[in-house]
Amino acid sequence: MNAPTLLRGFNFLYFALLAMFIPFLPVYLGEQGLNPAQIGFIIGTGGFVTIIAQPLWGMISDKTRTIRKVLLILLLCSAVTGYFLFDSSSYVRLILFAMLLYFFLMPIDPLAESLNFRISEAAGISYGSIRTYGALGYGVMALLTGYVMSYFGSQGMALLFVAISLTSFVVSWFMPDAPVTGKPVTLDSLKHFLSNKETLLFLVLIFISSVPARMNDTFLGVYIRELGGSPELVGQSFFIAAMSEIIVFALSFWWLRKGKELIIISISGAFYFLRFFISAWILDPHLLAYLQILQILTFPVFYSAAIQYLYSIVPVEWRATGQTVLALLFFGVSGILASYAGGALYEAFGGKVLYLTISVMSFIGMLFGLILYRIYGSKHANKKNIATH
Repeated sequence: MNAPTLLRGFNFLYFALLAMFIPFLPVYLGEQGLNPAQIGFIIGTGGFVTIIAQPLWGMISDKTRTIRKVLLILLLCSAVTGYFLFDSSSYVRLILFAMLLYFFLMPIDPLAESLNFRISEAAGISYGSIRTYGALGYGVMALLTGYVMSYFGSQGMALLFVAISLTSFVVSWFMPDAPVTGKPVTLDSLKHFLSNKETLLFLVLIFISSVPARMNDTFLGVYIRELGGSPELVGQSFFIAAMSEIIVFALSFWWLRKGKELIIISISGAFYFLRFFISAWILDPHLLAYLQILQILTFPVFYSAAIQYLYSIVPVEWRATGQTVLALLFFGVSGILASYAGGALYEAFGGKVLYLTISVMSFIGMLFGLILYRIYGSKHANKKNIATH
């Protein structure tokens, strides 16, 4: 079996694990009797763990010049901690095992995305042709998890998580590693990357845009449950969102243009604004679930363009670490603010105010993206013209 095929299978399985963890951890915690503030505390603290874990494992990957072996370690540890998390009910045990799973599971994301990008480059295929299977796995498992939670409870979720983790481990065992660049990793190259003004402004844009997205990821399921929706409906909402990503990733070779990433990110910000603003006024949980179809114009557009733009400005030998920085902002730093502030906002004012707030934040992100495009867009367009002549 060739490398892209194995990697597609890994993407399906890993994002299936994320579908059990990201959207359903808040719902699971709510089922154990925790309020929105407590849920926000656990997920926000998990963001702090992610801040430590993602750079640590990214640096290990860059220093050892291997991604596959690091993935094997992380998957095995995730299987064990995931089982105990979904088999726990006490507040202390939930915090402990949630933090451990953040430490082992979340660092896989930037490493997997780096593997996707580098192997697709080496094979001469589009990044989206591989990443599409991640969206498929996320959608299928989000739908399945809702039914498992309803009919089999926490024990069923624990066993399912272990089964998928171990299957991912087996697939990873047979995957080839990412192509290495041949350039040594140096602190000077990282310093140059982080000291570049364009890079810093781009990371600020990612942070501004990702906070509202992470608030929605964290509290959508809680809000659907509050409006009277079932765990199955929560699963259906994330299934709709994930399945809508597939066509976007699959056609990324057609719509994702080099030098146009910032304007594409801004367009996704505009649709994030519309999505969250409409969400604030919906009282029917089924309509809220169906609205997740707007994912087609938000996350996959935003994240694909962000990765391509990042890879155009990061030193080649620091690509895994650069991908880690991107994921760190999206899932770690922004997740902390999204969870703590979102939990407190939700507890004090309810879901409507929460969604109105994040719609405003998305609008600000859209404006900031347009400003950066105005500053740097012409420079990257010129680079593209020079490269094609």
